[in-house]
Amino acid sequence: MRHAFVFALLAGPVLADAPVVEEVSIDGDRVSVTLSHPDTGWDHYADGWEVLDADGNSLGIRELAHPHVNEQPFTRSLGGVQIPESATSVFVRARCNVDGWSEDLFEVALTE
Repeated sequence: MRHAFVFALLAGPVLADAPVVEEVSIDGDRVSVTLSHPDTGWDHYADGWEVLDADGNSLGIRELAHPHVNEQPFTRSLGGVQIPESATSVFVRARCNVDGWSEDLFEVALTE
């Protein structure tokens, strides 16, 4: 069974009010991601996150169906994420309904 340890946050350009990946855990094929974002309601909220391999290929996307104005930070999980056995790390990025995908990638080192 694969497990993950938070490794690093790779900095990129800062977008105003972009969602931030605070923590990631992986247990087998289940990925849990903790996000923070200054959700203001339906007009501006974090609406998803994605797991990427080292080549930038999507391994899974978790859609977030509603704002989390009074629940910050918050954690949501996605099952069925197939991480290649040869992978030594994966990356997670977040999205909001106003700014789109964040350029910041949260790296997660994988261990056996």
